[in-house]
Amino acid sequence: MSESSKIEWTESTWNPLTGCSKVSPGCANCYAERLAVRLKAMGNPNYKNSFQLTLHENQLEVPLRWKKPRMIFVNSMSDLFHEDVPLEFIIKVFDIMVRSDQHYFQVLTKRSTMLNKIADRLTWPPNIWMGVSVENSNYTYRIDNLRSTSAAVKFLSFEPLLGPIPDIDLNGIDWVIVGGESGPGARKMQKEWVMDIKEQCINKSVPFFFKQWGGVNKKKAGRLLDGQIWDEMPTAYEQQGANQTLQSY
Repeated sequence: MSESSKIEWTESTWNPLTGCSKVSPGCANCYAERLAVRLKAMGNPNYKNSFQLTLHENQLEVPLRWKKPRMIFVNSMSDLFHEDVPLEFIIKVFDIMVRSDQHYFQVLTKRSTMLNKIADRLTWPPNIWMGVSVENSNYTYRIDNLRSTSAAVKFLSFEPLLGPIPDIDLNGIDWVIVGGESGPGARKMQKEWVMDIKEQCINKSVPFFFKQWGGVNKKKAGRLLDGQIWDEMPTAYEQQGANQTLQSY
């Protein structure tokens, strides 16, 4: 439920809820769903409901017990802003993040409309980063919803990138991640889509992080983009002296 992570742009994961449902094309080959099914088969009690949405109250205080500062991806196995998650539970999760101010928390959602609806009822200290997933140009409205929040760091995850996304409005955006889909049935990401987003970031001085090419064998495909690793992080993070090296796998 709470462990070291091989995700290139974070260090640990924390899952106070698990399970989700599909809302857009980016969900079609969900890695979390595949993993949840496997964990249930292995007898992991936290996945007895497989990929059905499940709240785990007993996991809420885990970050408070981690004394050494770390970068934490919140709900790698779910979506905190799922329509069936009670507002009271979301507030509890945010309260833990506020109290655990030795850590940085990365919250990522596809449900930006729900985020926008309740953002004013949440507390946004500098250690809580808020992001939205955008897989193609049909979902850029999520960026506008994110921009309306008071999150100190706002980031975009173009993963899985399923099509070109020209003319992105990067005003108020602090970080961009791009990655291709991986695993069974992975849909191919075109290099020109990646390069266009990278150039848009460079032109707007937005830090750019290239996570992976993806594919059925993502390790073989690697992370090099024109011979270079792109591991840029949000400027605010760098300026606060927290420039630890995130491990690449």
